[in-house]
Amino acid sequence: MYAVIKTGGKQYRVQQGDVIFVEKLNAQADDTVNFDALLIGDENGSKIGTPTVEGAKVEGKVVAQVKGEKITVYKYKAKKNERKKQGHRQPYTKVEITAING
Repeated sequence: MYAVIKTGGKQYRVQQGDVIFVEKLNAQADDTVNFDALLIGDENGSKIGTPTVEGAKVEGKVVAQVKGEKITVYKYKAKKNERKKQGHRQPYTKVEITAING
């Protein structure tokens, strides 16, 4: 069984046992989070929600709050001696999918 969930402005196809990195959630490690399912599917077919499937929930457990790879942002203006170097590490939440109810 699989499901499509939406969080952080993105959609993810998940199955039980998957570990995904989503945009930072306001939750601590070992907390349980619930997502609404946009689609539920198995070998018999699929149920598509409008916009979500009624009564379908996907449960996950927060494993950790992590940061992504560092990227370097470099801005400059030609012929003006104006330069700015900046680094960024995007915060993510590592979530393990524990159950798909629907």
